Amino acid sequence: MSPDEIGAFVPGPRARVEGRAGGPLAGLTFAAKDLFDVAGVPTGGGNHDWPTGRPVPTRHAWAVQTLLDGGATLIGKTITDEVSLGILGENAFDGTPVNVRAPGRVPGGSSSGSAAAVAAGLCDTALGTDTGGSVRVPASFSGLYGIRPTHGRIDVSGMMPQAPTSDTTGWFARDAATFARVSSVLLGEEIPAALPDRLVIAVDAFGFADAAVAAALQPMVARLADLVGSAREEIMAPPGLSVWARAQRTLQPVEAYNTFREWLDERNPRFAFSVARGLVMASLTPEGDRVWANLMRQEARGRMAWLLPAGTILCLPTTPFPAPLRGQPLSVLDPLRDRITCLCAQGGLAGHPQVNLPGATVDGLPVGLSIIGPRGSDATLVAVARALEAKGG
Repeated sequence: MSPDEIGAFVPGPRARVEGRAGGPLAGLTFAAKDLFDVAGVPTGGGNHDWPTGRPVPTRHAWAVQTLLDGGATLIGKTITDEVSLGILGENAFDGTPVNVRAPGRVPGGSSSGSAAAVAAGLCDTALGTDTGGSVRVPASFSGLYGIRPTHGRIDVSGMMPQAPTSDTTGWFARDAATFARVSSVLLGEEIPAALPDRLVIAVDAFGFADAAVAAALQPMVARLADLVGSAREEIMAPPGLSVWARAQRTLQPVEAYNTFREWLDERNPRFAFSVARGLVMASLTPEGDRVWANLMRQEARGRMAWLLPAGTILCLPTTPFPAPLRGQPLSVLDPLRDRITCLCAQGGLAGHPQVNLPGATVDGLPVGLSIIGPRGSDATLVAVARALEAKGG
C-alpha cells in the first residue's frame, strides 16, 4: 500500500529533515508523532484548533534532534489521537491510520500514525508518546517493538504535554536490531550483553487477559524464562488491576484537564464527543478521589519496586485482546478502553520502563508480551528483546 493509502502521516506537505552524515543511525528513516516540535512546522496535536494562535516552532524537540544528530532522517509527522487523549487510534479530524498487520482494525493510539507507518514499512522507526499506554498498546496491536522508558529518563522538551507525571517519549521498530540501535542513541548508552537472571510472571494480568491471548503468549513466556534462567509467579497488583486502573483514570485525566484548561477557556475548541466528555468529567473530579488516587500511586510504586529488584524483570500481556474493529460505537469501545487500562496503569502509576515484544498472534492478529524492569533498566529490557529475537522468539 502507498503512504496515502496507509493514512499514517498528517495531511498536507510532508516534513523532511536530513540526518547528520556518518552517525550511528545513518541510513535509517523516522517519523515523529504530531506532538513533537519540528522547526518550521506547526505542531498539530491531532486537533485542528490546537495550532490556532500558536507560534510555529523554531527548534526541534529533543527527541527529534537527537535522532537527527544520530544520523536518522525525518520523513514526516504522524497522526495522533486528539491531544493524545485516546488509546485506540481513531481521530475524528484526521482519520484512522491503516493497521497493515490487522486489516479492518484499529492501529492503537494515541501514537497511531507512528505505529502504522513503521508496521507498513514506510519508515524504520518512529517517535510516539506514552502516558497511559500510547506506545505499548499500538505496539501490541500492530506487532511492533515499542518502549515506554523510565518516567523522567528521556528529555521531553518540545513534546506537547498531557499529564506530566505520567508522560514519556517512546519509539517503535519492526525488528530488534533496529530497536536496539535507536534505543542506544535515545537512551544515551550502549545496550548491554548481560541479561537479568530472574523473571516474575504476573499471574493476575494473564488471568485478566482473554484466554486466547494468555494461551498465545505462553510459548514466548517459556522462551523468556529459558533465556533468563529463573521464573516465579506473583500477583502484580494485590488491590486489583481494576483498582490500579481507577487510580490512573483519576490522576491522568485531571492532569490533562489542568494542562488544557486555559486553552479550553480561551478557545472553546472542537472535540470528538469522547474526548470532550473525558475532559468535562475530569474537571468534576472530587478532591477526595484525587487524594485516594495519589495514595494508590504510592502503593503501586512500592509494590513494583518490591517485585523488581536489580536483575529482575516482570512479564505480562501488553493488551488483554488483539486490535478491535474500526468504527465501533462508544458503547462497545468504552469497556474495551477500561480493560486496556487495567493492563497499562502500572506504567503511569509507578514509572518503570516497559517494552512490548511482538511475536504472538490470535486468529492472525498480533498480541504483545510486555517486560518491565526496575527504574533505569531501560537498556537491559532492550537487550532482552534483542536476545529473545535471536533465540527465535
